[in-house]
Amino acid sequence: MSWLRRRLGMVAEERGSALVEFVFIALVVFVPLVYIVAGFSAVQRGVFASQAAAREAGRAMGTAPDPVTGHERALRAAQLAVEDQSVAATDMRLAYAAAGSTCDAAGSYSPTLAPGEEFSVCITVTVRIPLLPEFIDANTATGQFVVERNRYVDG
Repeated sequence: MSWLRRRLGMVAEERGSALVEFVFIALVVFVPLVYIVAGFSAVQRGVFASQAAAREAGRAMGTAPDPVTGHERALRAAQLAVEDQSVAATDMRLAYAAAGSTCDAAGSYSPTLAPGEEFSVCITVTVRIPLLPEFIDANTATGQFVVERNRYVDG
């Protein structure tokens, strides 16, 4: 039996080296892989949160009787949608853009909710990557929803 061990290269000095190799591979490969998956899921959660919040805020704003009430409803609907995706509502910004423009130009437009008015609701969510410091907020996801008020609204 000892000749077989020598022939296969299994000598006494190599005992336990598989455990050391496994731990080394686990630290080098699996830990970064788990971190990458967690980072991608955080980004995807932010994208889902921004899109859902823009849709819900647009619906709330589009059905409101006046702009002040509409903005309050839109803000609350967006907060609920963002929190539903396990993203902090403090990391969210609500803005409006004129029809045909992108969310990059959002912020200077204020909807009047006139019949037939068309505008975009833009929600920007700051995406927090796990284990990165709080002050790193360059990662954002923006959702946009186009609202078209009914032309036949009373008032």
